[in-house]
Amino acid sequence: MKFTLSWLKDHLETDASLDEIAETLTDLGLEVEEIINPAARLADFTLGYVTHAEKHPDADRLRVCKVATDEGELQIICGAPNAREGITVVVAKPGVYVPGIDTTIGVGKIRGIESFGMMASEKELELSDEHDGIIELPSGEVGDRFTDWLAEHDPAKVDPIIDIAITPNRPDALGVEGIARDLAARGLGTLKTREIVPVPGDFPCPIAVSIDDDTLDGCPLFAGRVIRGVKNGPSPQWLQDLLRAIGLRPISALVDITNFFTFNQNRPLHVFDAGLVTGALRVHRAAGGEKIMALDDKEYTLTAGMMVISDDTGPESIGGIMGGLATGVTEDTVDVFLESAFWDHVQIALTGRALKVNSDARYRFERGVDPEFTLPGLEHATQMILDLCGGEASEVVVAGAVPDYSRAYKLDTERVKSLVGMDIPESEQRQTLTRLGFRLEGTMAHVPSWRPDVMGEADLVEEVARIASLTKLKGRPLKRLTSGIPDPVMTPAQRRSQIARRTCAALGYNECVTYSFIDQASAALFGGGTDATRLENPISSEMSHMRPALLPGLLQAAARNQARGFMDLALFEVGPAFQGGEPGEQHNLISGLLVGRTGPKDVHGTTRAVDVFDAKADIEAVLNAIGAPAKVQILRGAQGWWHPGRHGRICLGPKKVMGIFGELHPRVLEAMDIKGPAMAFTIWPDEVPMPRKSGANRGALELRDLQAVERDFAFVVDADVEALKLVNAAAGADKALIENVRVFDEFIGGSGGGPVGEGKKSLAITVRLQPTKKTLQEADIEAVAAKIVEKVAKATGGVLRS
Repeated sequence: MKFTLSWLKDHLETDASLDEIAETLTDLGLEVEEIINPAARLADFTLGYVTHAEKHPDADRLRVCKVATDEGELQIICGAPNAREGITVVVAKPGVYVPGIDTTIGVGKIRGIESFGMMASEKELELSDEHDGIIELPSGEVGDRFTDWLAEHDPAKVDPIIDIAITPNRPDALGVEGIARDLAARGLGTLKTREIVPVPGDFPCPIAVSIDDDTLDGCPLFAGRVIRGVKNGPSPQWLQDLLRAIGLRPISALVDITNFFTFNQNRPLHVFDAGLVTGALRVHRAAGGEKIMALDDKEYTLTAGMMVISDDTGPESIGGIMGGLATGVTEDTVDVFLESAFWDHVQIALTGRALKVNSDARYRFERGVDPEFTLPGLEHATQMILDLCGGEASEVVVAGAVPDYSRAYKLDTERVKSLVGMDIPESEQRQTLTRLGFRLEGTMAHVPSWRPDVMGEADLVEEVARIASLTKLKGRPLKRLTSGIPDPVMTPAQRRSQIARRTCAALGYNECVTYSFIDQASAALFGGGTDATRLENPISSEMSHMRPALLPGLLQAAARNQARGFMDLALFEVGPAFQGGEPGEQHNLISGLLVGRTGPKDVHGTTRAVDVFDAKADIEAVLNAIGAPAKVQILRGAQGWWHPGRHGRICLGPKKVMGIFGELHPRVLEAMDIKGPAMAFTIWPDEVPMPRKSGANRGALELRDLQAVERDFAFVVDADVEALKLVNAAAGADKALIENVRVFDEFIGGSGGGPVGEGKKSLAITVRLQPTKKTLQEADIEAVAAKIVEKVAKATGGVLRS
């Protein structure tokens, strides 16, 4: 939204400087994006008087001039055809920057004669495109600043231009009057009020207007009048200067007047050439397929439901957006129909977007204009047309009625303190709202019609605080809810997630943050992709379902990296996965992915492909960090996306699964376009038991003062027996005494069977016994050994190897 300082002062009586106004606008929420001040770039130019001029001895088109300035007489060589003795000129002395030629003036020689400055033209000062000669001023004293002379005789050329950003909730600031109202409410001046006197009609309006019943929701009010006998020539210079300053091209008096009201009071208008309108004007819904050539010389095809203004021949205007070229005014226009209407902002926005047409009218109507100013705006514009173009006005014709958007909210003066934290006296609050146009009746504040954004009591508080200035808000510490040491900010679950992230990062993993939405095919690979997790309105086909696990997103990230040459990856993510769309149908996961090799190739050959035991070591490290019990069971039986023989479930029991690790199924890797084997792990942190004792202190260190004993056993079992099954059986022989069991040797017989027999293998384990009450005797050790042999034989059918 652009406007000039003089335009603002047409509505605001103020002595404030440009900088004060700009600073206040930003503080009020109307952020100043740019200030263009022509006077700033012309500040160093002064007036001079040519006392003598003669032809340059070595150039026919140059003249050597003696110019009286505030620093004495200067010799200036000038090539302008009007350079002569006895004229007042604009002088740029050495050191002055000339914007039009992007040059700083210096002392130089021209054809052997020194020149100590320059006499400027309008183009060189960027005042106009005139460059046939230097500026001749009809008056002025030597040494006066040129900007002071312009301010007195041609103020439009040094009128500062202010450009502010308008947020969608402040349509009232799309008019200069609304901006002035905010500044006046702050106390930066007094708002000028103008009484709008209705223009009496001299004759009945020959053009009738109507609104179809099905269109009243989109256009509740349509009014207008005919003004005949107008002269549509160029608009006056002051109006042209205003429009050019804000970037609009003056067209004609009638068009310029409608543009003026659009920016002056946020009241879009339109003028039809009444001589080209056939019959009555009707506001209705398009049937679909109608075509209209608009004022921007583009043809638009209307779809069913769009609002259009038609006469007996067809569409003549796209309602609230742009008029039609067929009935547009020209220099030959004598009779006009001036239209002022109120349009629904949602329907205007839909039509504008569908047709891809932008206009100042659409921009304002889709944000909201003052419905109660529809008829006063028509009267005001009528008077301006009569003043500038002449003619006589008809009676006003009206279809529909002004919609009633009146509303009032209670002004609770104490809420300013509770919501904003500012102490503002009640009298100041009421005065602020009154200056903004609110009507107060007791404690009820009636909202003005030009403020569609005020929709509740909190908005009243916002207005009071905004005008008082939020820069005055002083920071105050919040009162402590409890005494002593405050409770932790993070919940135990959040703390676990933080620890898991740090642990994975310390293990060399890179954290990923992937979308919670994935495609149906990827979701189906991991047990999802059903209608329960399908989105009603996905933003793309690749984000159609909620993810059932974190691994699909990690695998997609790995595939993108591999496609770009990064083959060795360690990725992890902490986040939710979903089994449905209802509350509670989600769970938190910690997942990691290893792809490729353990490191780059080297001469020592230490690098190798990642394997299941890398994933096992990492998941155990993360579980240990988040406080999982040390004694767990590792079982088979994971879901189908894990390799059937190369995975393990870490459990506290058959139904209490804390995590899974292993190699991903080759079928999944092929579908996800992953090259090479991939190891992964997933932890359900909610399944990890919380510690029984909560507190910042660690438990006492337990050291055993009794000697531990280790015994080795070698069992002959069938070749298909899993080592884990044997280890679990041995560990279960005496859970209180056996600290751990580990495999240290495996021997598989050849084709002849060897010493263990065909189809058999030997598994050697070490069992560590840790007594807690007394030193173990040989009999105690033998008793435990017998239990181990018995348990293993029962679970695996194995026998001790002789």
